[in-house]
Amino acid sequence: MATLLRSKLSNVATSVSNKSQAKMSGMFARMGFQAATDEEAVGFAHCDDLDMEHRQGLQMDILKSDASEEGAEPPLEGDIHYQRDGTGPLPPSASKDAGGCSELSGQGKPKITAWEAGWNVTNAIQGMFVLGLPYAILHGGYLGLFLIIFAAVVCCYTGKILIACLYEENEDGEIVRVRDSYVDIANACCAPRFPTLGGRIVNVAQIIELVMTCILYVVVSGNLMYNSFPNLPVSQKSWSIIATAVLLPCAFLKNLKAVSKFSLLCTLAHFVINILVIAYCLSRARDWAWDKVKFYIDVKKFPISIGIIVFSYTSQIFLPSLEGNMQNPKEFHCMMNWTHIAACILKGLFALVAYLTWADETKEVITDNLPSTIRAVVNIFLVAKALLSYPLPFFAAVEVLERSLFQDGNRAFFPNCYGGDGRLKSWGLTLRCALVVFTLLMAIYVPHFALLMGLTGSLTGAGLCFLLPSLFHLKLLWRKLLWHHVFFDVAIFVIGGICSVSGFIHSLEGLIEAFRTNAED
Repeated sequence: MATLLRSKLSNVATSVSNKSQAKMSGMFARMGFQAATDEEAVGFAHCDDLDMEHRQGLQMDILKSDASEEGAEPPLEGDIHYQRDGTGPLPPSASKDAGGCSELSGQGKPKITAWEAGWNVTNAIQGMFVLGLPYAILHGGYLGLFLIIFAAVVCCYTGKILIACLYEENEDGEIVRVRDSYVDIANACCAPRFPTLGGRIVNVAQIIELVMTCILYVVVSGNLMYNSFPNLPVSQKSWSIIATAVLLPCAFLKNLKAVSKFSLLCTLAHFVINILVIAYCLSRARDWAWDKVKFYIDVKKFPISIGIIVFSYTSQIFLPSLEGNMQNPKEFHCMMNWTHIAACILKGLFALVAYLTWADETKEVITDNLPSTIRAVVNIFLVAKALLSYPLPFFAAVEVLERSLFQDGNRAFFPNCYGGDGRLKSWGLTLRCALVVFTLLMAIYVPHFALLMGLTGSLTGAGLCFLLPSLFHLKLLWRKLLWHHVFFDVAIFVIGGICSVSGFIHSLEGLIEAFRTNAED
């Protein structure tokens, strides 16, 4: 009897704890603090191999709170997408095989408000990589500030036209949603001659961006730890190896439950760090070097700054999923306007204030300029955030690779890396570990945060945010476009292409030079 009573009391306590946690989680979600910020998640929606992971992370808190409030059974442990043992809910891929992307249509799925969608976008475009924006001002001056504004305007516009490509007019003259993801749009543009070519191009661009994001996290971890403890006999490469050793267990995880618990703390910590940096800069307002901000540009390094700025605005990857899960999709345009206006203002002020404080001494990661008394504390928080953010893009890249190379039915290039019981085979685990080691090797041989960020922004960022949306818009809707829309699309494609090629070439030159320097050492 006593045992039964203790069991009931334990169940009641657990239920109360779960409900309390869900309500708190829901409260933070409605305030905009979603799990998995965007520069880490780097976008992932259902029916798009990349978008799937990001949406699971972004909406985890909302789903939990809604399920608790409606009296539904609590969700199973972990992210349902990563439960490979067969005990979890039906994976999204099963829905796709059953005939379409039903989850994106919103049937039976909780909807999010425009504010919640806006905070998701805000988290995506105002993440950790804003720490590199002052370095862009160093090489661009006022033109760098102009580009921060210009990139916000263009990314806002291309996000809208990308969503427009999801819709078509039916026989009754009604506008209906006929596509669900970035990949669907790309495939529609290449059909009927090459029905899957567009999706493969988009997936390759997404994989590159995800892997480069992982490399950036390792680079920034080694850089921050080295500059936080310069007196220790540990080099930046050694710190990167230590960081990778901490990250190696990512290859063994089946779900992101443990990581998602820390995502809210990561967001709050990053917010506090930004406030600390701005507060310190304001305390030195008397010494601001306004005369250092000029209209000239460093012709050799400024194209790299373009890539840095573009990379900080990348959010187009998961916009189709986000719009499809809004309670009122008509509010999408308004949401995009205020999120990008806010991002533009905050990024511009942060970059300008930080550059005015340190002027020509501005470093690639702005926290390295802080006094040693507070630098170590701030950098340790940033390293923790980077390490906790690494699994999100890592798992997204793994999922895309596994689906396209090992699990794509008869079109797969290699045998399935999962056994009949759903367990990962030993050689599949080896490939995951190899991916972690690859990010380490890149971080060791090219330990330059700005170069890697500029290269990624110029290559995949400009492609996914500037070039492809404008090209797809022209291809799918050109008969219905007004002349000024055609002009904007063509102008964005041309300007984006020039900036992308220029930034890529200069970033690649810098990387080659870095490789040579490391080889000589």
